[in-house]
Amino acid sequence: MTAPPHSADRWDTLVVGAGPAGSACALWLARQGQRVLLVDRQAFPRDKVCGDGLIPDAHRALERLGLLGEVLARAQTAQHVACIAPRGGRVDVPGRLAVLPRRELDDLLKRGAERAGARFLAPARFDAPLVEEGRVVGAMLRTSDGPHPVRARWTVLATGAVPQALIAAGVCDRRTPSGVALRGYLRHPGLGDRLQSLEVVWHKRLRKGYGWVFPCPGGLFNIGVGLAHSHARTGTDGRASMAEVNLRELFQTFGEIHPPARELLAHGQWVQALKGAPLRCSLEGARLSRPGLLVTGEAAGSTYAFTGEGIGKALETGLLAAEALLSGADDAAVSEGYGAAIGALKPRFDLYERANQVNEHPWLADLVVWRARRDPRILRRMAGVLEETGNPGNLVSLRGLFKLFVPAR
Repeated sequence: MTAPPHSADRWDTLVVGAGPAGSACALWLARQGQRVLLVDRQAFPRDKVCGDGLIPDAHRALERLGLLGEVLARAQTAQHVACIAPRGGRVDVPGRLAVLPRRELDDLLKRGAERAGARFLAPARFDAPLVEEGRVVGAMLRTSDGPHPVRARWTVLATGAVPQALIAAGVCDRRTPSGVALRGYLRHPGLGDRLQSLEVVWHKRLRKGYGWVFPCPGGLFNIGVGLAHSHARTGTDGRASMAEVNLRELFQTFGEIHPPARELLAHGQWVQALKGAPLRCSLEGARLSRPGLLVTGEAAGSTYAFTGEGIGKALETGLLAAEALLSGADDAAVSEGYGAAIGALKPRFDLYERANQVNEHPWLADLVVWRARRDPRILRRMAGVLEETGNPGNLVSLRGLFKLFVPAR
């Protein structure tokens, strides 16, 4: 651990959380000459529950940060996402894809921020904001040496899906997550020669969820299950509660219905046991700002509901936070500008919420995959969704379903 900053130190920006959003924000600010302190509650390298998939939006953000080449040199690259429907139909959607475990990716991003000039401190936990005359002027951090007040012109919370920091900062609108996921790592070099696409599986036995098998470097596989809208139920007390789904049972079911998952679990070697994590999706659940403070990344809900993909949008929102802070504007204008930038992303997140009907009604996946196998036009539309040039909601809207049966012109 780097020695804690002296309480008299004042930083231009304190970034709390060194995942993709926080490190992207810190790197961009430091590159422009700001004095940036980047902190995380865990020493690096550290594990993070995630599918580890890098789809085209992550590639674009990493390229902008100047880190894409370094990431791809260590990642397992792929050319397709295999969408596998309940009845076994499969379509390979082309795209720019890669997989790199978050332990490596996040450490690479953090070191990139350090090379740009940011200072890193870990383990350091965010206890509470420092507030003067209604404005956040830093944070009280807790390290192994005890509490340390750190003053900064701006504080950025990039603390992920766990809501404690949001609650402490007074910007949490929803404590419960949007979804949950469970994943583990197994090594199976023989399967690595045969399974080279990112596989996503829908099935009625997965109970409104989905499963995945993603190939990592060196014959390693990330295998897991996710459940969107996991806390949509409202109890008699008015509070949301988790759906009656056991994620470990869901994972076991995935191993029964999907042959590569079954082979991996039967003959692969466990490298890391199953771990679960919450997801915050659809840019909901937190206020984006208060005077002196911005919220970014998954803390702001930067994960897509339909796919559970979040790395690319975490990077993107971190960059948007940095751009807002570099505008030189006053507090109100920074908050307004950042809110507008995040708001411009919201329609796409809403479309992914609409596309989440596939998880709710897996037969839709059967229909879309069946048509995509027979009509290149549909496959191009699916590739457009992956590249973010197409509308994911249109594939499962009434109009979109009608178009599946209209001959191409």
